[in-house]
Amino acid sequence: MGEALLEVERLNVAYGRAHVLFDLDLALARGEVLALLGRNGAGKSTTLKAIIGLLRPLSGAIRFQGKRIDGSASHVIARLGIGYVPEDRRIFTDLTVAENLEVARQKPRPGAPHWTPQSLFALFPNLAELRRRLGGRMSGGEQQMLTIARTLMGNPLVLLLDEPSEGLAPKIVEAMADTILRLKAEGLSVLVSEQNLHFAARVADRAAIIEKGRIRYVGATAALIADEAVQHAYLSA
Repeated sequence: MGEALLEVERLNVAYGRAHVLFDLDLALARGEVLALLGRNGAGKSTTLKAIIGLLRPLSGAIRFQGKRIDGSASHVIARLGIGYVPEDRRIFTDLTVAENLEVARQKPRPGAPHWTPQSLFALFPNLAELRRRLGGRMSGGEQQMLTIARTLMGNPLVLLLDEPSEGLAPKIVEAMADTILRLKAEGLSVLVSEQNLHFAARVADRAAIIEKGRIRYVGATAALIADEAVQHAYLSA
C-alpha cells in the first residue's frame, strides 16, 4: 500500500444508544480502489456516512491528507475533496441531467482529475444522449450514473461509493465496474461499499470485510477470492 490519503483510526459510531462501529481502522491509498465488504447491517454505509460527516463519531480519528476531519460538517469535508455517492442516489428529479451537473460544479483541485460536463459525457455516453431529460424520468441505472457524474463535478480526490451495484441489471453493473476502473486510471482514489464479491473482485485492489461493526479482514482482493473460508465466515448469506 502506498501513501495513505484517507485514514480512519479506532472509529466508534452510534445511533442513539445503539453502538454500531467499534474501533474501526481503514486506510485508503492514493490511486487505490478499496472495497468495504459485508452483509446487510454490518456497518458499511455507517462507515461512509461517518467519513463524509453525516454522522458524528463517539471517538476515534478520520484524517484526509494528514488533517483531521472528524467532527467537521459534511459540506466542509466535501469542499476539501471527498465526494460521496449515497445508496439512494438523491438526484434533483425536477432538474435536467445538464442542470444536475451544473449544481455540483467546483473549481479545479490540485492533484485531482478535473471534470467538465463534456468529459463526463465522454465517460457516460448514455448521459450525453439524455442531457435534457429530467432526473425523475430516468431509469435506476441512469440515475446512478448521473449521481456519480454529479459528484465528480466537484473534482474530488477521494470518491465514496455506497452500494453502486445494488438493484441494477447485470449489464449496468458491468458498465459501473468499467467506470470505476476508468476513474482509477484518472488517478482517483475510491472507497466502495459492496455486498457483491464478484463486482469487488473486478474493481478493487484491496478488500476490507466488516462484520457487526468491526473490521475482520483486510488484504488483497485476489487473496480474498482464493480464501473460501473467509468468504464463508463473513460474506455468505
